Amino acid sequence: MGSKLYVGGLPFAATESQLTTLFSAHGTVESARVIADKFTGQSRGFGFVEMATPEEAKAAITALNGSQMDGRSLTVNEAKPQESRSGGGRFGGGDKRSRF
Repeated sequence: MGSKLYVGGLPFAATESQLTTLFSAHGTVESARVIADKFTGQSRGFGFVEMATPEEAKAAITALNGSQMDGRSLTVNEAKPQESRSGGGRFGGGDKRSRF
């Protein structure tokens, strides 16, 4: 299993192909994903790259963190595990009757 990296500060026009090309100079890229807004489809300015080995991931972090892509400064670090989301779609939370 590889190492997943968070990539922030991406230009809004960045593509997954560009991410793959950028990171492949530092090792084998197993996947690259630009996160897009689910309603508009526009990039949210960050993504994730999975490298084949932890050593390649560290090399990519060292080389690319703080570097420039289309005039924007990239933030590259190890991705944190996704936190579970809670809630049931209720905005107020709790029992409605308890507010009166």
